[in-house]
Amino acid sequence: MRITVLGAGAMGSLFSGYLSRCNDVSVVDVNPVTIETINRDGVTINEKDGSSSVYRPMALSNTKGMPKQDLVVLFVKSMFSVSALESNKNIIGPDTYLMTLQNGAGHESKLLKFADRKHVIIGSTQHNSSLVKPGTINHGGSGITCIGLLDGVNAELEKIASVFTESGFECKTESNVQKSVWKKMFTNTSASALTALFQVPLGFIHSDENANYLMKQLCIEAVNVANSLGLGFDVEEVYKDVDTVCINAPNGLTSIYADIRDGRRSEVDTISGSVVEAAHEQGIPVPFHEMLVKSIHALENKNKTQK
Repeated sequence: MRITVLGAGAMGSLFSGYLSRCNDVSVVDVNPVTIETINRDGVTINEKDGSSSVYRPMALSNTKGMPKQDLVVLFVKSMFSVSALESNKNIIGPDTYLMTLQNGAGHESKLLKFADRKHVIIGSTQHNSSLVKPGTINHGGSGITCIGLLDGVNAELEKIASVFTESGFECKTESNVQKSVWKKMFTNTSASALTALFQVPLGFIHSDENANYLMKQLCIEAVNVANSLGLGFDVEEVYKDVDTVCINAPNGLTSIYADIRDGRRSEVDTISGSVVEAAHEQGIPVPFHEMLVKSIHALENKNKTQK
């Protein structure tokens, strides 16, 4: 399968690396150092068991002259999704599938600017990774990748899932993939965002009673919003699931934590902000989420003034 991954950060490198085992894979990035490093040395993936492997997707700064792709996977930060797709729209044909496994919700509206509903795939993945340096990542955790079309499941989607599974990602299709997207978002908006606010690893959100209280309140709000959309979550189960993530990854550092640490703009609007947006549409109060979003933006503004 001809696959292009947009973005060679931690997750883009992981997916382009693994997918290149069995497919013709290109990865596109704007950083010339990243492109040069991957083309020279490959993508090095350090596994949890201490082993390392090198994979060799082709790295590019642009896709000019490339043929239409079977699949384009989006792994840029959400605020750059439209510009990344616009810059590479020459590889998107009528039969090209566009996929997002980005954190948060609402990404499909951006993909629908470039493909019809029958070719837009949304999903979530339990894999996580962190960037060591350009071309090198630590693969911190594995799990199931769930994907679905906006209009259900078809034979082509099953084929794509099989390709992912053969490449090392256990992948399944779902007719109601929105539920999987929200399930992952509970962790991101209830725990990960707090690691950014307090600049701590995930374990702190479990072990500190104050942080854990805030996490539970965020879970409650997010579940109320999700259930108003007909998704049917149990709030205690969601809280336990999120807390378990924090217990199992006590030293885990999230991408939004790193964004604030390094003075970058975060994706809080697509993650916690999407809960706030949906809550407003449903008339549901979410004061903890509203304060969290404002707090993260205040930290971003603080970082700007200190540069």
